[in-house]
Amino acid sequence: MSAQRIAGFGFRAGAGLASLEDALIRAGGAAGVSALAVPADKADAGAVRRLARQLGLTLHAVPPGRLSAVATPTRSAHSLAHRGTGSVAEAAALAAARALDPRACLTRTRRISGDRQATCAIATVFVSRGAP
Repeated sequence: MSAQRIAGFGFRAGAGLASLEDALIRAGGAAGVSALAVPADKADAGAVRRLARQLGLTLHAVPPGRLSAVATPTRSAHSLAHRGTGSVAEAAALAAARALDPRACLTRTRRISGDRQATCAIATVFVSRGAP
């Protein structure tokens, strides 16, 4: 059995590449990550596009309705008020992973960058090799 890991991010408008990298490191690092996921309205942000390019990964833009449809284990009052979900990072990771397999699960809850500008969570899709 192999696994695909998707890193979901939430971040403030002023977050830079260093903030996103720090949040990813705190969530376990880029090893094994196969894609990044962010809210659709943040997919054109320079820092996240640079991170995806630097890591050679696909960037998934998650629409608002898919974000708010995901129940998350952590809850931020700010995120609930502005995005309709408890954690943008967790919801983005899960929504992108569940598009591949509805059984995908969160394997790392959101971690916050040291400067508090970005969060990252990891969702995992387990893939059986040789399955019919």
